[in-house]
Amino acid sequence: MEIHLPSLPMMEIFSYLDAYSLLQAAQVNKNWNELASSDVLWRKLCQKRWFYCNMVTLQLLGKETWKEFFIYRTWQEHAKSRAKPEDFIYKEIPAEYGIQAYACYISEHGLTRNGQGRSVICMATSMNRISTWDIHEGVLTWVSTEQPASIKLLTTLPEMHIAVTVDMESTIKLWDCHNSEALATNSLLSPCQSLKAVITKDGPIVLIGDTLGNLYIFRIPDLHLISKLKVFPYGISELYCSPQKKWIFLNRKHPHILPKVFYMSSLLRTSEFSAPVSTDLKFSLCQRAFWTPRREDRITLMSIRGPKKIKKFITFDMELEKVGNKITVKEHFFASFSLQNYEERPEWYGVSDKDVIVCSTRFSLLLFDINGHCLQAFQYYPEQILRLWVDPLHVIVSCNDGSLDVYVWEERSQQLNKCYRLQYSKRLPSSGLINKTLSDDVSIIQVITIRATPCFLMAFILKSALEN
Repeated sequence: MEIHLPSLPMMEIFSYLDAYSLLQAAQVNKNWNELASSDVLWRKLCQKRWFYCNMVTLQLLGKETWKEFFIYRTWQEHAKSRAKPEDFIYKEIPAEYGIQAYACYISEHGLTRNGQGRSVICMATSMNRISTWDIHEGVLTWVSTEQPASIKLLTTLPEMHIAVTVDMESTIKLWDCHNSEALATNSLLSPCQSLKAVITKDGPIVLIGDTLGNLYIFRIPDLHLISKLKVFPYGISELYCSPQKKWIFLNRKHPHILPKVFYMSSLLRTSEFSAPVSTDLKFSLCQRAFWTPRREDRITLMSIRGPKKIKKFITFDMELEKVGNKITVKEHFFASFSLQNYEERPEWYGVSDKDVIVCSTRFSLLLFDINGHCLQAFQYYPEQILRLWVDPLHVIVSCNDGSLDVYVWEERSQQLNKCYRLQYSKRLPSSGLINKTLSDDVSIIQVITIRATPCFLMAFILKSALEN
């Protein structure tokens, strides 16, 4: 005998379920299937997983229901996880095109609406130009005019097919990567040290930290200056936004300067806030920081301390507090640990959405929970790990023999599963370094440097995993 509970209490219960549990609930009976397929529930899951769902309609996404979009987009995300080495093709852009270490995706996800793969990257070149390349076809698709000064930094906004550059003369330029000339320009009074373009709830912006410790915020697309703020007495060396751009982390690697976290809205809505809202994180000598994916308010920091170069990790939760008409930011210590019992120092690290910290040494890949308990260890020998890419779905390990190991995070545990190894046809020379690793749904790209000079860009592109 079936028991039918009222719809409103059932919807409230279902709102606490994840996607996997909601799909299971939909199989109980017809009534549960109707409730568990509600657009209200699935839109919230989509907005939590993909921030851009806050700003688009289902019509723009090409789907009829949010459940349909969630299932389809998740299937797309796991294209690399389902693949095998033979599903990839190899492409290479050699040095004669003057590539530099600055390479960013300008295509969103590497997938079009019909599921076909198309990864496009934007690169700065040694000839004072920027260009875009269709990696799948291996062809140049656009190039700018030659600029009067060398390009120092490059960032992209794939959702809008926009690139932003800063040159050695501190000139900011915004490009649509279709016209040969920039759409907008502006200038800084001091050299740029950090650059990021993001989409916030208040619109797209460019964030710039200069060598004097100032933070600039410019509006896209006209590069109008929204605000300028003195943050540190010295330059801003690191700038990271939280997943949904609620917070911005700023850092200067200095023993007497603490990193800061600002509430983004207080920097953008200057008429609503008498002063920027921020807090200091009590953790000096911070080397790197990583916001927890799909968890807006949690950040993990890493430092290297003492003559033995011991690495320490600390995790904070950020919270807004309102007292009367005043809004403040409060950081709450969550967990910390030190890596003291390892002969090799971890060089790269990242964080999963299940609070797992993944580190790489030269000969091992290590997983810890945020209290320092070792969860997994993968050994590497004779090859050595050169670089680590970590995102909410995958961990990609780059080795000195030109190979790539692709791992996937397990959906319902704190473990990694190794999927496969991709092998570059040549062994990297002893002086070869992987300057940068990029990955989207259908490609993995690496910029190879030899003797400190960018030499070539190599890419593995998924060719068959999207056909079914």
